[in-house]
Amino acid sequence: MTTLYVSHPAALDHAMPEGHPERADRIRAVDRALEDERFAGLVRALAPKAAPEVPTLVHPVPYVQAIIEASPQDGYVQIDGDTLLSPGTLEAALRGVGGAVHAVDAVMTRECTNAFVAMRPPGHHAERMTAMGFCLFNNAAIAARHARETHGAARVAVVDWDVHHGNGTQDIFWDDRTVMYASTHEMPLFPGTGARGERGNHDTIVNVPLRAGDDGAVFREAFEAGILPRLESFAPDLIIISAGFDAHHLDPLGNLRLTEADFGWATRRLMDVAERHAGGRVVSVLEGGYSLKGLGLSVAAHVDALLGR
Repeated sequence: MTTLYVSHPAALDHAMPEGHPERADRIRAVDRALEDERFAGLVRALAPKAAPEVPTLVHPVPYVQAIIEASPQDGYVQIDGDTLLSPGTLEAALRGVGGAVHAVDAVMTRECTNAFVAMRPPGHHAERMTAMGFCLFNNAAIAARHARETHGAARVAVVDWDVHHGNGTQDIFWDDRTVMYASTHEMPLFPGTGARGERGNHDTIVNVPLRAGDDGAVFREAFEAGILPRLESFAPDLIIISAGFDAHHLDPLGNLRLTEADFGWATRRLMDVAERHAGGRVVSVLEGGYSLKGLGLSVAAHVDALLGR
């Protein structure tokens, strides 16, 4: 089993104001966690910079052009109360897209078994025409559409365990019968979407909301009962994980009580499904995770599982 780790120093250049939770130290925490000698077997690659047309796989051209034109030479451009552009943001975002696409290419062509892409800004709140929740381009959604358009994947599943619901991914695939979007998340919490009744036009949206205070046992039960059976029925050719780690009990932006062991367990369960239906193909892209300690511990457990441990 070969695991690809994709990142790039440009992720550090997406500067945010002092005190903003989506900060460059998140990537430093991931890098530190994966410097441990037990991760020496990772295949490491720099995220390539995607051409501006690549995000148009899921975002309309005017939206992508507006993000490019709004990118500042200095200072900040504020999109909403949480989402800003700095001079380094556009390159970081395009390398996040490029890293996700590169990981899909590597997995679909059997260069590696699975992959983890650690870039920022995250992506799962970015809707077709709306940047929000720290997110500009929806990396997981772009990766899913790229797998279909370039590699002929007939069915792709995006599984999201971030503490916040991936409203953007749901929005993009609401009317797409070739992509299943499944999410566990805390409700009520930003962005306010993700009720069980939100199922998409083809019943390919699966939302399993959790409540503040729920722990790993509740999370695992929800995963086992609500998501895994639907994944088995869907039989995806590729599983993409929107790997947010802000459901960890140390995280300041959520109220769930998961531990790093829960993320390792969920990774292995998704790998089991991928082994049965997708030739083991799994691509994981970093979303949230704002406790640096919790993020580092969770990423280590996640990548341990991807390595087959």
